[in-house]
Amino acid sequence: MPLDPRLNPYVVTPSRPPKRRRTLLALLLVPIAGAVATSLILTTTAGAEQVDTAGMVQAEAWSAQSGARTENTGDVGGGKNVGWLADGDWMRYDNVDLGGPGSLTASVRVAAASRTGGTIELRAATRDGELLASYPVGYTGGWQTWTTKTAVSTTGRTGRQTVFLLLKSPQAGDFVNVNWLRFKRTPTATMPGSPSAPAPSSPSQSPTAVPGWPSVDPAKQQADTAAFFARRPAPITNNPVKVPEFHAACTVSHHAPDDPIVLPGLAGASHDHTFLGNRSTNANSTAESLIAAGTTCTPAQDHSAYWIPTLSRNGKVVDPKEVTVYYGSRLKDPSRTQPFPFGLRMISGDAKNQSDTPDHQGNHFWCAGVGGEVGRTANGEYPICAKTAELVRQITFPDCWDGVHLDSPDHKAHMANGDHTGACPASHPVPIPSVSFVIAYPLNTDTNGITLSSGNGYSMHADFFNAWEPDALAQRVRDCLDQGYKCNAQGTF
Repeated sequence: MPLDPRLNPYVVTPSRPPKRRRTLLALLLVPIAGAVATSLILTTTAGAEQVDTAGMVQAEAWSAQSGARTENTGDVGGGKNVGWLADGDWMRYDNVDLGGPGSLTASVRVAAASRTGGTIELRAATRDGELLASYPVGYTGGWQTWTTKTAVSTTGRTGRQTVFLLLKSPQAGDFVNVNWLRFKRTPTATMPGSPSAPAPSSPSQSPTAVPGWPSVDPAKQQADTAAFFARRPAPITNNPVKVPEFHAACTVSHHAPDDPIVLPGLAGASHDHTFLGNRSTNANSTAESLIAAGTTCTPAQDHSAYWIPTLSRNGKVVDPKEVTVYYGSRLKDPSRTQPFPFGLRMISGDAKNQSDTPDHQGNHFWCAGVGGEVGRTANGEYPICAKTAELVRQITFPDCWDGVHLDSPDHKAHMANGDHTGACPASHPVPIPSVSFVIAYPLNTDTNGITLSSGNGYSMHADFFNAWEPDALAQRVRDCLDQGYKCNAQGTF
């Protein structure tokens, strides 16, 4: 039950008409040239409350803002809170100290009476700069009912930075108050396997880092894992199918002879690839550049890069009609599945393979639809489909990770499939989602003359570079995979 303000002088319950603005401020201040007339932009000098010894940034200590107003707060932590925040509003904070090396935890203190909710984003340098953290905001109980949202940032930035706080919501009116931001560093722990690290006490311990292989920050990974399993799964509704699965629906983004996993930094050195999802993927792509870019996938929180060799027929490129990227688990018990680490890379298939396997399972192109396969191409590599079917290829990745490496020299050794018991092997003990591409081409009876940019049909392969927004991925893994139920592209039942 809300506190009666007559009994508690520290609780402030102002009247909150949607998007209330102070007319006096609009009269006293002139908007910056070029700004939209309805968007009031103020510039001030940050005061002494900008940052305290605990890494706290008072929300009202902005260096510039659009659409924000301050009010007395019923929360603790000093200063006032910022309210009247709606979709498109923002605040800029200069000289925010993100600290030195180590894992960065970013928190925001929020209150909301809106039941529609929205999202708060923290970005570096510019309003469309690197995403430092993202927080979903829902109803907290009122404009002065406060809660702290926390996220572990994947940024490599340290020291003093400009930080933007951006507000996004599907509704037009106010949806959140903000009292403060806080940035806290956890020093990087000694990498297991390094000369100063203690020796493993038993063979059952997780694999140690291999020199030269890109690795996670072990302290951050441990914190992320603990936070994930502390997350309460959403209640199961709508009688979903009992299958651990969610998906992203993606279309072709572009083509390029680049491969940021196999040939990083070498533009034009690869065979041609058809890129799906992330719009910016190129030879120089990093996890940080990917998450800052847009995507052709639904949901929009999936900034991952997916790519396959380009398929042509008689010299003309044929793009997939659609690609569904399924995330699931083939393990006996999917309940301990956890999200991929940010920046994980892996490959399934082999571009150098130019012949069928001895068991004749190397060619997995098939026909989906009524009538199915009605014949084979002259070279035997592809099926000929009925007019009511179409050419499909499915590529599946492993769902067990070694818990240490983001990549390996062959881009496969840090990954493994579940063993014969239906569990992850001791060498790769961490269950993660199994990624599976289902690629549908608009071809049926005209499959003669098909080639892949990597060679013949047996060279089909796929690459995955994880750049999901961490909270969106964690929500889907926890709600859908861990509970063993099928979710849609929006991550709901």
